[in-house]
Amino acid sequence: MEEQRHIPLPLKYRPNNFAELIGQELMAQTIKNAIKLNRIANAYLLTGVRGVGKTTTARIIAKALNCNEVSLGNSEFQEPCCKCDNCIAISESRSIDVLEMDAASRTGINDIRELIDGVQYAPVSSTFKVYIIDEVHMLSNAAFNGLLKTLEEPPEHVKFIFATTEVRKIPATILSRCQRYDLKRIEPNELSDFFKGVCDKEGVPIEDGALKIISRSAEGSVRDGLSLLDQAIAYSESNISEDLVKDMIGLNDPVEMLNLVSLLMEGQTLGAIEKLNLLYDGGADPLLILRDLIHITHYLTLFKVDAAESLKLSHTDSEFKAFEELAAKLQVGTLSMVWQMLHKGLQEVSDTFSPISALEMLLIRITYTADIPHPNELIEEISQAIEEDDSITSEPEPAQKKASTPKIDPKVQEIIDFFPGAEVETLDN
Repeated sequence: MEEQRHIPLPLKYRPNNFAELIGQELMAQTIKNAIKLNRIANAYLLTGVRGVGKTTTARIIAKALNCNEVSLGNSEFQEPCCKCDNCIAISESRSIDVLEMDAASRTGINDIRELIDGVQYAPVSSTFKVYIIDEVHMLSNAAFNGLLKTLEEPPEHVKFIFATTEVRKIPATILSRCQRYDLKRIEPNELSDFFKGVCDKEGVPIEDGALKIISRSAEGSVRDGLSLLDQAIAYSESNISEDLVKDMIGLNDPVEMLNLVSLLMEGQTLGAIEKLNLLYDGGADPLLILRDLIHITHYLTLFKVDAAESLKLSHTDSEFKAFEELAAKLQVGTLSMVWQMLHKGLQEVSDTFSPISALEMLLIRITYTADIPHPNELIEEISQAIEEDDSITSEPEPAQKKASTPKIDPKVQEIIDFFPGAEVETLDN
């Protein structure tokens, strides 16, 4: 008996209908209404970062249009059954009426000409002939121009669905002929809930801290998060702990990075350099350390302006508490200055032949400027020193001199101050 082949999690838990899509409710509802009202566009353009479901959504649309159980214009929307021949063929990328084209490898006008030649033929077993073009921004200018007329007035049985991560590279003439949908990044709390459900189905225990770390590392991409989760399951063999995920991903521990930021803010040069060397000896990349410092400085600033509630969704309880404690000791002005210095040092560290040396020099500069008093404090100290100096050096004027001193109109005094050599006649009140 053959062993069952392992299916990677990103493929195993790929959504098959609109109900299974996460984080794209607005787009899903709009397309569902269009199908229900039979107001289907000639072409759809799906854009967004990697792993948010562009190609998956394109296949779901194709299934919804061609499912044997779905009738267009029905008063209630029906999800694709995923059981009929059309749905199964589309899911397995072997439908003769749903053609998927990778524009990254087929970029020329000849490829588009071949596509256009097939548009005139009716679908074999489906309602619509659907052309899904992935990474459409990779097409050449000639290919885009060749597609224009067909895209604007295709036959009634033809629909186009484009997917891209670089919408700015698509000509405006193509954009104007498509209904555009921007698929947003998935929020960390939605990713955590989804990954928790996957772990329950796979029978793998996982700690909440590990879920938050994986969701944060995915950066809004479901596919990236599922790949990390698949790796964590293989690495752990049983329970997926928070420490295990940190070791696997190679993330710099936020608490350790907070300790480094604390040393910088306190002006402890030697301590900051020693902490940096410990992280570097442990395998941390200097550029990633710097980026983490920039993120942490940003998070601390959010705490100071009471805008850090969202950080609870992507950080563990211990990390959130450490952020809160350090932020209470700092000022917004200091954090802003340090953030600017770190951000300007990003180019230095990425361009130099010795990134660790550049980062050490940057941290030294920060420790020597972190203890500079705030401008308001300097002004207050200078004003106080002037007042004390005046009180010591000034002598009381004689009573007669005070009495004989004429009162000067403020406006006249301004003229005297502006023209110190001029003689201005004044009158006593």
